[in-house]
Amino acid sequence: MTQDYSQYPRHLVAVDCIIFGFDGENLKILLVQRNFEPKMGEWSLMGGFIANDETSDEAAQRVLKTLTGLKNIYLEQLNCYTEIEREPTARIMSISYYALINIEKNIQINEKYNAKWFDLQDFPSLIFDHNEMVKDAVLRLRRRASTRPIGFELLPEKFTMKDLQNLYEAIFNEQYDKRNFISKINALDILIKTEEKDMTSSKKGSYLYRFDEDQYQKKLAEGFMFKI
Repeated sequence: MTQDYSQYPRHLVAVDCIIFGFDGENLKILLVQRNFEPKMGEWSLMGGFIANDETSDEAAQRVLKTLTGLKNIYLEQLNCYTEIEREPTARIMSISYYALINIEKNIQINEKYNAKWFDLQDFPSLIFDHNEMVKDAVLRLRRRASTRPIGFELLPEKFTMKDLQNLYEAIFNEQYDKRNFISKINALDILIKTEEKDMTSSKKGSYLYRFDEDQYQKKLAEGFMFKI
């Protein structure tokens, strides 16, 4: 016999995406400006409701593609927010995700949403509980970045050692000694040094590196522990 669930309450379920980027110096967050009430004109995370024919992961991927035109980017489920009065219009539960985007990729920001990149250290107050979501996402990003090489998702394919140091300093909001940082990175043995140089920083130039995914996976299978 089929169970009848009609007597139970029904709620709306949405996804909200915390989208991080890196401009070479600062960690960024992509926000949208609300074009409908409530809170019209205020800044918000990009979100949307989960359709009947999709999972929350698929909904988050759709939301990201709608805003940025990108797919197959780093995306991780973060938390579920269920406070009874988190939104004034209806009982809406939200599953949050954070995404890591290489800003240098061909991002086609959908003009419909009036989206803008803000420095993570200086962005406007957000609607509802979105500030809490961002705070939780930053903590998760730091935990992941300290034990997994997810930071490379924020960099272009080829980068300098200075770019890499700038990235980790931005993620952890700390300053590192250059020699110690380079020594620690080289000890990981997961970068490929190319013959190319970035000539914009000095006359001598700086060598460009690539993340060696194959080497990392091989070392991982051997019990390698990534740690920054």
